[in-house]
Order: sequence, then C-alpha cells, then structure tokens
Amino acid sequence: MNSVHPLLNRLSSLAASLQSRPDALALLALGSVGRETERIDAWSDLDFFVIVRPGAKAAYVRELDWLAAAHPIAWAFQNTADGYKALMADGVLCEFAVFEPRELPGIPFAPGRWIWRREDEVPEHWAAPVPALPQVQSTDWRVGEALSNLLVGLQRYLRGERVAAMRMVQVYAMDRVMELIDTAEPHAPGVSRDPFTADRRFERRHPARASDVQRWAPGIDRTPEAALALLDELARHQPLPEAMLVRIRALAAQCLAPR
Repeated sequence: MNSVHPLLNRLSSLAASLQSRPDALALLALGSVGRETERIDAWSDLDFFVIVRPGAKAAYVRELDWLAAAHPIAWAFQNTADGYKALMADGVLCEFAVFEPRELPGIPFAPGRWIWRREDEVPEHWAAPVPALPQVQSTDWRVGEALSNLLVGLQRYLRGERVAAMRMVQVYAMDRVMELIDTAEPHAPGVSRDPFTADRRFERRHPARASDVQRWAPGIDRTPEAALALLDELARHQPLPEAMLVRIRALAAQCLAPR
C-alpha cells in the first residue's frame, strides 16, 4: 500500500484551513507538489498559490494565521508584494503567493494542480497560465549572449572583480550553454525541464554531461579555465565569430599568465 507523502498531507491540511474561510477561493499546488508529484523527495519544498476573493488579498498577505492553522510557522519572510518564503516548525519550506482572480491572467507560471477550489467560482482552466511561458530564444541569440558574457567576465576578472567575473561566466554564460544543450540533445526519459530555468534537473536530463558541468563551474579562482571550456562548448553548436574567439582567448591567456 502506497503511503501519501507528508508534503501532500500538508497541502490537504492547508486546503482544510482555507476551506473554512469564506473569503478563500482555491489552493493551487505548483512544481513537484503540483502536476509532477513523481519528483517529490526529501528535499522538496511546498510551492503554491492561494486564490482569494476580491478585496481579501491584503489580509492574507498581512496575517499568516491561515497558513499556521495547517502547521506552526518558525520563520516567514515577505519576498514579494504577493507572497512569502516561510519555514514551518518541522522544516518544510513554503514558497507561496496570494492572488485575487483578476490578477491571475498577468502571472506567468507552469501549470499547477488544484488541491481545493470553489468549483462554482474557480474554473478548472485557471490552473494553467494565460500568459505565454518565457520565450524560447534562438541559437544565435544564446551563442551571442554567452560570448559577450565570457568577454565581459574575463575583463572583470582582470580588474580584480572575482565575484562578478565568476557570475558572468559560471552562471550567465553557463545558463546559455545549458539552454543550447537542452535544445540540441535528447533528454533522459521521464525528466522534465523547468520552463523558467535550465539548471533545474540538468544533470538528470543529461547524465553524460556531469563531467562537463565540473569544467564549466570550477569555482571563483578558475573563471578563466571555465571561460575556455564554455567557449569550446559553444563552438560545438555553431561556428563562432573569429573576432570574439581571438579576443576571449587573449583575455583568458592574460588571466592565466604568471604575475
């Protein structure tokens, strides 16, 4: 007999709390507790939207008694005008937002799963986003963006801005490279891609690329090596402009030269 995961039980408790309040309309689960429950593991958090009647949002954002009714809260931080990150007393991290019906059409999100809703007021199709998900960029755009990231990152490294250089190369340029690989190479069966970011579950989608990730993100003191490794990867996807190749390699050589 399969047991229900504690996070799903927690959602049920939260739904019961909301259902008892006349100004609550629905609870929409997102991420691994939404339509991809097969991904839930010991490290999953609780992502959700609460839909409330017009005029009720401010009270739900101001006071979290409706959340504490599901389980005591140890810490909460309002990170947007709409929502919070909150730690429950048993270690469950929640990330959530509160919306009124008129706001949903302007919110981009991956399709979710209703835990509870007032069916006469909240239609099923509200669980899927009305706005388009993030635009899929072309290969030319991704390559061009990554090349500029590498160049700027190496210049910042030479200036002594090691943190800024690391992020420009090992975060921003690497993001573009992962997007290229997601587009060009098959994914491992059953491993979905987060529509908002390529890094989530990248190693599981492309297990053969694990050693490459180590070369692309070797740490703050090895940004020049990371830049050269990422440059080599970009060259696998399309011919690169000679001027950028020469400039990036020259900057990397300058970074690596004994001082």
